[in-house]
Amino acid sequence: MRFIATGDWQLGMTAHYLSAEARPRFHRARLDAVKRIGQIAAEQSCDFVLVCGDVFETNQLDRAIIARTFEVLAAFTVPVVLLPGNHDPLDAASIYDSPAFTSRKPEHVHVLRDSEPFEVSEGIEVVGAPWFSKRPQTDLVTQATENLAEVAPGSVRIIAGHGAVSSLDPDRESLATIDETGLRAVLREGRAQFVALGDRHASYEVDDRIWYPGAPEVTSRREDDPGNILLVDIDAQTHEASVEKIHIGQWSYVVIEEDLNSDEDVAQLEQRLSDIPDKDRTAVWLVLQGTLSTAAKAHLDDILDHASDLFAMVSEWGRHTDIAVIAADEDFAGLGLSGYLQASLDELAETATGEDQSASAAQDALGLLYRFARSGS
Repeated sequence: MRFIATGDWQLGMTAHYLSAEARPRFHRARLDAVKRIGQIAAEQSCDFVLVCGDVFETNQLDRAIIARTFEVLAAFTVPVVLLPGNHDPLDAASIYDSPAFTSRKPEHVHVLRDSEPFEVSEGIEVVGAPWFSKRPQTDLVTQATENLAEVAPGSVRIIAGHGAVSSLDPDRESLATIDETGLRAVLREGRAQFVALGDRHASYEVDDRIWYPGAPEVTSRREDDPGNILLVDIDAQTHEASVEKIHIGQWSYVVIEEDLNSDEDVAQLEQRLSDIPDKDRTAVWLVLQGTLSTAAKAHLDDILDHASDLFAMVSEWGRHTDIAVIAADEDFAGLGLSGYLQASLDELAETATGEDQSASAAQDALGLLYRFARSGS
């Protein structure tokens, strides 16, 4: 038996930090990832696709997003099993009960609305632990599995959950934390053969038969292995499982850290940015430290302005960035400044040597003055 485990599609995700120009590409990429999952499921002769929670970003979405989702899912040649998670729980406003969902849902798309074993096909069951609110007061996975009987010979049972296991959850007081020890017992006792979990957006192996597939497209710069799905094979007789990670993500979130203290350092950063492929699908956060001359800082600003035209996003990570600017006389030599401009330069250069907030503003102003003077503005 073979299936694809995935999760955290979060279709309709806002990505507010991206530019208005980049956001439509980001939204399209998430649907393209879903389309690719269907293609792989067909190519690999999978029995079904399991989505472990947070199919949608929220329960309140434009119906066009649901319509486009179903347009993609309609092309799948295998059953698709959806688990409601914390972003799209089965509450009073559930997207799964909306007319836009219920009236258009393809027949091969199934929502796990309770923890009764769902028979995907003969001999293959999925037991889900759907969320009914954004803040459950119990371990939903343990609750869903506590009364399971041993799996019948020749059959396979998959557990689908959403949330943090006990070894990962930073909130040790959370009542919803998934009991990892209990899950291992369920597997050891033959009451299930595999556990697929959503909520963590990077692929992660908790145990050889307990996995987070992660999100098929990156959603945060903190993710260490995003953009994957899992191809899971389970032997119906021996119940042995094998897992293959398949990378399908097209977007990248990159954090670049550089110490900049010379023209050569700035040129090195320029080359590093130039070497990044698929710039229109890459968001970059910069952590920059150091001391530069006004001319070198102006060169840096030119590089970042150009990069912002190429990348989906380029942002200086404010609280981690600290570039001091020194106004060297040779920076402005030959620019032909006189009168008011020269007086402004002298005043800014003096202010820029201080240590208060006005010094930082003066350093920025020096850079602008240098760039304007150099360009003849």
